[in-house]
Amino acid sequence: MTKKYTSSLVVEEKHLACNVGSGDLEVFATPMMMALMENAAMLCVADDLDEGCSTVGGQISSSHIKPTGLGHTVTATAELISVEGRKLKFKVSASDEEGLIGEGEHLRFIIDKSRFMSKVSAKS
Repeated sequence: MTKKYTSSLVVEEKHLACNVGSGDLEVFATPMMMALMENAAMLCVADDLDEGCSTVGGQISSSHIKPTGLGHTVTATAELISVEGRKLKFKVSASDEEGLIGEGEHLRFIIDKSRFMSKVSAKS
């Protein structure tokens, strides 16, 4: 059972390393690439979850091998490669119009939303 999902965005000022704080250049920021990969993984399985459940990211590792500039489209693809109980493992990659810009693996965990949020304390 192979499941894939693709998420895309056009690189805007808010996605640049110099504006995210991950660098000082006007290029697509690595944290934004990884967030797009996580988004693709989350949406890949969202329709298959029981009512009241969601997924949360547990680990992500990725290369970022090529810069992408303002105005380009970045596409991230997540492919579900294994399921072990609540643990979901994805192969992730990101590309722009010129080809691959990064790839790696991502783990997500299925959680009960209300139980998960009950563990989050509000700051007073």
